[in-house]
Amino acid sequence: MNFEANQSAIVELVRQNQSWAPFIVAALAFGESVAFLSLFVPATVILIAISAFIGVADLEFWPLWLSAAVGAAIGDMVSYALGRRFKTSIYKMWPLSTHPQLVGKGERLFCRHGLWGVFIGRFFGPARAVVPLVAGVFGMQVPLFMAVNIASALVWAFALLAPGAGLSEYLGW
Repeated sequence: MNFEANQSAIVELVRQNQSWAPFIVAALAFGESVAFLSLFVPATVILIAISAFIGVADLEFWPLWLSAAVGAAIGDMVSYALGRRFKTSIYKMWPLSTHPQLVGKGERLFCRHGLWGVFIGRFFGPARAVVPLVAGVFGMQVPLFMAVNIASALVWAFALLAPGAGLSEYLGW
């Protein structure tokens, strides 16, 4: 099954099971944010498709926003914890070992910008899951990481879902 078919199936699942939408959105955001899963779960496109569906299906925006933020924040916490636990040896594990350029980009972003690198990294595709891992490897303080992680997850979820939800309402879909 190809990605487009998977995307359509997930959006259809949300349409048919609207009470499960917050859980599906949280799972997608989680998968998009965990260092290893993010390479296999490119959920951003699916989340955008679901956001356009918010106005059509009379889904509530705020529970979906909160679900996406919680899923993303937990995913980053997992990546951070893996980095703290395994340090640089995690870079040798598959699939990171086959994508050293991602680790390099994550390290440069984190070393150059510190806590702002964690915040900014949330908005850049594959770096989204690698920067928290690097923050853990480099021993960023837990309270500082958590504050930046939660703040960036809230902003990211809003930036991802609000335009589609607003556009669908504006167009009267």
